[in-house]
Amino acid sequence: MSALSILNNDIVACTRCPRLVAYREAVARDKRRQFRDWSYWGKPVPGFGDPNAKLYVLGLAPAAHGGNRTGRVFTGDRSGDWLYEALHRFGFANQATSIHAGDGLTLTDCYIGATVRCAPPANKPTPDEFTACRPFVLRELRLLKRMRVVVTLGKIAFDHYLKASRELGLAPPSPLPLFGHEVVYDLPWGVTLVGSYHPSQQNTFTGKLTRPMFHRVFLKAQQKLAAAPLSD
Repeated sequence: MSALSILNNDIVACTRCPRLVAYREAVARDKRRQFRDWSYWGKPVPGFGDPNAKLYVLGLAPAAHGGNRTGRVFTGDRSGDWLYEALHRFGFANQATSIHAGDGLTLTDCYIGATVRCAPPANKPTPDEFTACRPFVLRELRLLKRMRVVVTLGKIAFDHYLKASRELGLAPPSPLPLFGHEVVYDLPWGVTLVGSYHPSQQNTFTGKLTRPMFHRVFLKAQQKLAAAPLSD
């Protein structure tokens, strides 16, 4: 069994946060009417993608009726519709949709994780829940040895990537990178950090984030990888 598979098994088995355990299981039990025939996942959601990925996408947490229902990150909700359409457009995914874990989706050169692995009430993890889940991000970052570009979806993911990097012993640049949509930072340890607004309905329905804006984020990631290919 690969180290990433072991990590993902550890994620799925996690019960560190009583509030999140109670919420994810309640959602899985009560369901949403449109998904009443689904057998909800109702557990922590592991990372997904190519173990040899050069691109790492970091989100916030699974959606209650998205990843918490399907068992795959950014799958079965509108945020996922935006993400996988963009990944497909730029050659990181074999299809533009992510409906359920058995739909044939595969990623190339891309791996997706989250700062918190359980669906949180009101989509707002507590500081203690972020801290409890950070070891999973740290392990992913250590295992994705070919990673060269990190796209963070939202300010929380952006800040938590930098925090995780410090915990890995990587000294952040000064001044510290500031979040913004389409910001690009070439970090001292050979990784490019790209910020993006999160493709949540709050952002996409209001026009704060448009498709062209989101596409430009992954175009920048693609261009950075093409400019500095990793030697095998």
